[in-house]
Amino acid sequence: MNLNDQVRQFWEAEVCGTSADLIGQFEPYSRAWYEAIEAHRYAAEPFIHAVAQFTRYRGLRVLEIGVGAGSDHLQWARAGADCYGIDLTDAAIETTRQRLALYGFSSQLQRHDAETLPFADGFFDIVYSWGVIHHSQRPEAIIAEIQRVLKAVGMFIGMLYQRPSLVAWELWVRHGLLRGKPLRSLHDILWHHMESIGTKGYTVAELRSMFAAFKACQIDPYLTEQDLRRFPKWLRAYVPRAWGIFLALRVVK
Repeated sequence: MNLNDQVRQFWEAEVCGTSADLIGQFEPYSRAWYEAIEAHRYAAEPFIHAVAQFTRYRGLRVLEIGVGAGSDHLQWARAGADCYGIDLTDAAIETTRQRLALYGFSSQLQRHDAETLPFADGFFDIVYSWGVIHHSQRPEAIIAEIQRVLKAVGMFIGMLYQRPSLVAWELWVRHGLLRGKPLRSLHDILWHHMESIGTKGYTVAELRSMFAAFKACQIDPYLTEQDLRRFPKWLRAYVPRAWGIFLALRVVK
C-alpha cells in the first residue's frame, strides 16, 4: 500500500472536520449536521474568507482540490462560481454532493488523485486547496498539475502546513522529548503524528521554491486555535503570527 492509499484509508474513515468531538452529536447529512460543521470551521479558522475571497470570482471556473466536508465548496457555489471538485476519498465526494444538493447547488465532483488532474491545460481560472496538498505522496506533482490546468493569468489559493510552528513543536515535546527521543526532527514528527501518515510541513522559503515557476507568490502565516490552546487567553494576542501552523498562499501563474 503506497502513501496515498494509506492517506485515503485514513480520511475515508472520517471526513475532515466532521468528528463529533468537534461539532457535537447530529444526524449525518442533516442540515443541522452540515451547519454545525460550517460553524466550527469558520469559528476555528475565521481567516479562510479573507484568504479565499469567495465572492470575488462569480462566474469563473474554480477547481477545489480536496473538498472534504464541502464547507468551502459551498461558499464557492453560493458566490456563483462554476464549481469543480476532486477528493481522494469517496466519503468526501458523497458528503459534499449531498451538502450542495441540500442547499440547491451542484458541482462537477469526482474522486481523483490530484497528482494527475483529469482536466485540460488552461481550464481553470482558480484552483483552491485548503490544507490538502501536504498530505500527498508527491506535493510537487500536484503543484505542477495546478500550474498546468490554470489559465495564463489564473490563480492558486490555498494553505499548507508550516513545519517550524507551535503545533509542530508541541507534537515534538509529546512524541520526541517526553519519550526520550529529542533528536527526532519536526519533519519526522509531522509525518507520523499529524493527522494521516506522511503529513508534511514547510518553511516559507521552501514554499517559495516549490512555487518558483509561478509569477507571484504571496504567503501569510496564521495562528489557529490548535496553535494557541496551551496559552492563557490574555496572552494569545501577543503570540506572533509567524509561529502559526497555517501558511496561506495566493499565487499568480
